[in-house]
Amino acid sequence: MKLYGLKTCDTCRKALKMLPDAKFVDVRADDVPSDLLQRAEVQFGASLLNTRSTTWRGLSESERARPPLDLLMDHPTLMKRPLILTGEKLYLGWTAETRAALGVG
Repeated sequence: MKLYGLKTCDTCRKALKMLPDAKFVDVRADDVPSDLLQRAEVQFGASLLNTRSTTWRGLSESERARPPLDLLMDHPTLMKRPLILTGEKLYLGWTAETRAALGVG
């Protein structure tokens, strides 16, 4: 299991605490593989972008209009977190549904 997020993200820290065997990948330092981002974009669509983030608020309207994958490649911190890969399944966010699917509290 891999958990893609930010080491400074409180939600990612909560997820890591409940998933101690997950390998953590800091998207700011290590990026997200482009093929994984493409899969996530197909599965989650627009919800993959965190439009409440500081990074998003700092973008101009013309930048916000760019394709989501281009934005995420240039600004990995725009990704909603965490993105969890387990086997071939992807989960986005640390919701009750994600926790239930992963079998944790």
